[in-house]
Amino acid sequence: MGNKKEHPIVDFVETELVQVTVDGKPLWVSEGKPIAAALLQAGIDVFRFTEKRKAPRSLFCGIGQCNDCVMVVDGIPNVRTCVTRVQAGMVIETQMGLGKLGDINETM
Repeated sequence: MGNKKEHPIVDFVETELVQVTVDGKPLWVSEGKPIAAALLQAGIDVFRFTEKRKAPRSLFCGIGQCNDCVMVVDGIPNVRTCVTRVQAGMVIETQMGLGKLGDINETM
């Protein structure tokens, strides 16, 4: 089947490991990798819980078109983790429902 690290579209180059915080716990992940991919690689597969039924959600489309992978990143809710790349020092939290809108106006 071939080497899965040799793909014509996806770049699998491993980069420097950086520390992020996920739900209050430190985690070392590859800088520049999509957050969702880094979390899945680390064994974290629940990114948010739905508002009404509290159902766990994870990666679905992987191209930023759905809302299944949204998380709170650096205090900002509804960040699509499949298209947002890891940066050192990020604080990533599992999102509950629609996310807390408290500090969103500070970023606009």
